[in-house]
Parts: sequence; C-alpha cells; structure tokens
Amino acid sequence: MLPADTDHAVAPGRLASSTPPAWARSLVGRVPELLVEQAHLEKKAAAAAVNFLFRVPATPAQHRELSALAREELVHFERTLRLLAARGIAFAPLAPSGYAERLKRAVASTMPTRLVDELLVAALIEARSCERMGCLAAALCESDAEVAGFYADLCTAEERHHVTYVEIAGGLVAADEVRRRWSVLARHEAEVLRTLPAAARLHGGLGESP
Repeated sequence: MLPADTDHAVAPGRLASSTPPAWARSLVGRVPELLVEQAHLEKKAAAAAVNFLFRVPATPAQHRELSALAREELVHFERTLRLLAARGIAFAPLAPSGYAERLKRAVASTMPTRLVDELLVAALIEARSCERMGCLAAALCESDAEVAGFYADLCTAEERHHVTYVEIAGGLVAADEVRRRWSVLARHEAEVLRTLPAAARLHGGLGESP
C-alpha cells in the first residue's frame, strides 16, 4: 500500500490522503457491485495504456512497458470476468463514478504539461487503486477469502503501473516539474474523494451516500 504524504509538498508516488478503514468495512456486503466495476476499470485501464502508446514520445523500452501494462490490464479484465461468471454475476453496463472525470478537470490545457498531467493522473488512479485494493483485501479476508486474495494479487500490479507512468512523465519534463505537478494533482485527487458521494465503487467518495 502506498502511504499518504502528509508534508506540504506531495512527493511523486505518494497520495495526499489515506482512505479510512471504515471505507472498506462498509463495502464488505457489496462484493458483486465492486467486481462488476472492477471489470470495467480494468478494461478502461487497458484502453488508456494503448492510447498513451500512440501519444507519448517514449523510448522503445518505455513503449514495451506500456504495451506490457496494457496486456496485464486485459489479463486482469479477463480474470475479473471469470470471477463474475463463477459467481453468477452479470457483467452489466455501469455509469461512470465521476472520479476520473473530476480528476481530469485539473489537467493543464497546453502541451507538454497536458500530456505530463494525463500520465500523472493515470499514475494517481493506479496508486489509489493499490491503496484501496489493499484495504478491501484486509476487510474481506475473513468473509470472502477468494476476493480478498484477488484484490491482494492486483495490488502488486497497480503499484508497478503507477511507477511506470511517473517514470514516463519524467522523460518529458524536468524532475522539478514532475514533482510540482504531482503535488498539485495529488491534492486535487484527495479533494475529489472527499467531496464525491459514498458508493460501492473502488474510487467511491467519502461524502454522504446519495
């Protein structure tokens, strides 16, 4: 799990806030909804990685990393679909939670900062996913060991993915600029979660339930 950074400036890779343990405990009885959303999230994550392959002027090694990242997200998508099928849960359409859309509102409008910000937003999503999957794994370990293990397995990949995105962003602008933009975006991400309504979503907010 990636710890939150409590300093004034948020270091790349750190989150600006920590999810309270009560968040995961409140979702123990809502595993079917969480798994349906997880499948959608994995599919979107694979598409995002492929999109970056066409847009980022990265090195051949970084392009290989993005390609591997996209493939891994698709493997996770397929794994989630199998878990849904085994439990008799339909993979149904799902409206966006609003988390990613609100995160992107803080992205710069001009290049190259825009592309750097988009990479850092992707990294933030992976970092928050890692943190929250760890919370869910701990909360579900007694009531649903299978899903707890599923989330624990995904944590390792999410942590690697966030590092990949930060490193690629670092190849586009100076390290100081990456640190500055990460700090801005990480604090924005924490505020998004604070104000979004609570929901049975991996990136559900900490506000009141609708």
